[in-house]
Amino acid sequence: MASHRKSRPAGTRVAGIRTPALATAALTSVALLSQSANAAPAADGKPSLEEVEKKVDDLYRQAESATEKYNAAKEKTTKQRKNVDTLLDDVAKRTQKLNEEREQLGSFAAAQYRTGAAAPDTATFLLADSPQDYFDQTQLMGRLTSRQKTAVDDYFTEQSATMKKRQEASKSLETLTATQSDLQTAKSTVQKKLSDARELLSKLTAEEKARLAAIQKQKEAEAARKAAELAKQQAAEEKAKEEAAAQDSGSSSDSGSTSTSDSSYATKAEKALAFARAQIGKPYVWGATGPDSYDCSGLTQAAWKAAGVTLPRTTYDQVNAGTTVSLGDAQPGDLIFFYDDISHVGIYIGNGMMIHAPKPGAYVREESIYYGGESIIHSVVRPA
Repeated sequence: MASHRKSRPAGTRVAGIRTPALATAALTSVALLSQSANAAPAADGKPSLEEVEKKVDDLYRQAESATEKYNAAKEKTTKQRKNVDTLLDDVAKRTQKLNEEREQLGSFAAAQYRTGAAAPDTATFLLADSPQDYFDQTQLMGRLTSRQKTAVDDYFTEQSATMKKRQEASKSLETLTATQSDLQTAKSTVQKKLSDARELLSKLTAEEKARLAAIQKQKEAEAARKAAELAKQQAAEEKAKEEAAAQDSGSSSDSGSTSTSDSSYATKAEKALAFARAQIGKPYVWGATGPDSYDCSGLTQAAWKAAGVTLPRTTYDQVNAGTTVSLGDAQPGDLIFFYDDISHVGIYIGNGMMIHAPKPGAYVREESIYYGGESIIHSVVRPA
C-alpha cells in the first residue's frame, strides 16, 4: 500500500470534489439559515443566536483539532517512553557488567599483591581515560598477563559504551519530557475549548435552545438533500461505467485484474463498515480508541483494523495512508476528511452518508457527509 501514498500539503483540495449544482445549493442553504437565525445582536449587547451557534461550532472544531494534536503527542510519548525504558534497562545491565569487570580487576591486583608483585594504584586506574593511559602511568605493561590485559581492555571498552548509553538515555529523557509537555498543552487546550462551549450553551434560554434545535434540523434536512443528490449522481456514473464495461468485456486482460482488486477492497470495506455500525450509539470521547468510546480517528482506525488494515492514529497521518479519489468516485469504506487542517474523519457508507464520531457530547452515528456544508469536505482516501 505504501506505493500509493501521496503526501499533500494541508489545505489543498482534490479536483472533482465540488460541483456547481451543489455549490449553488450550499449558497441557497446559507441564505435561508441566515434568515431564520437571529443575526442581529440583542438590545442588551448579548451575542445573537447565530453568533452563539457559530462560536460553539468553532470551539468544538478547535477542540477536535487539539484532540488530534493530543493523539499525535500521546502516540509519540508512548514510543519515546518505551525507548527510554529500553535504554535505561541497557544502562543498568551494562553498569552491572562494568562492576563485575571492576571486581575482576581488583582480584588480579590482590593476587599480585599476595605474590609480591607491585599492585596497581587503584586511584590511578579509576582516573585513567584508556587502558594504554593506565599502563603508561603505572608502568605495569610488562607485569600483566595476557588474561589481565584482556580484562583491562574489556573494562575500558564497556566503560566507554556505558557512558554513551547513559548520554543517549539522558537525551531521550529530555525529548520525552518535551513531548509530555506538548501532550499536556494539547490536553489543556481541548479541556478549555470544551469548557468554553459548555459555558456558552448554558447561558441560552429554553426558547433560544429550541430555536437552535430548529436551525439544526434545517441544516440536517439540507445535508440529507445534498446526500441524496450525490447518491443519484454516483448511481448514474456507476451505471455508465457498467455499460462501458459491458461493451468492452473480454477485450482487455487488465479488466479482470481491476475487477479482482475492486472485489478485494469491497470485502475489506464490508468488514470495516460492519465494525463501525456496531459502534453506533457509543459516545464520542476525545483521545478514545474504543471499545466503549471513540474519537473520530480512533473509530476509523479501529474499523479498518477489524478488516485487517492498520491505519495510523491521527487524521493527519490517515489522510496519507492510501489513495486519494474524487468525491464522485467514493466507495463504501473510503475515509472522508474534513476541514483545511484535516481535523475530522468519517467512514463512507454510500449514498452521501457516513459513520463517524462527531464531537464531544454526541454519539457515533450515521450522518450526511454534508453535515457541516460542502465547503468543509477536504478529501477522500481509499485506505486499502
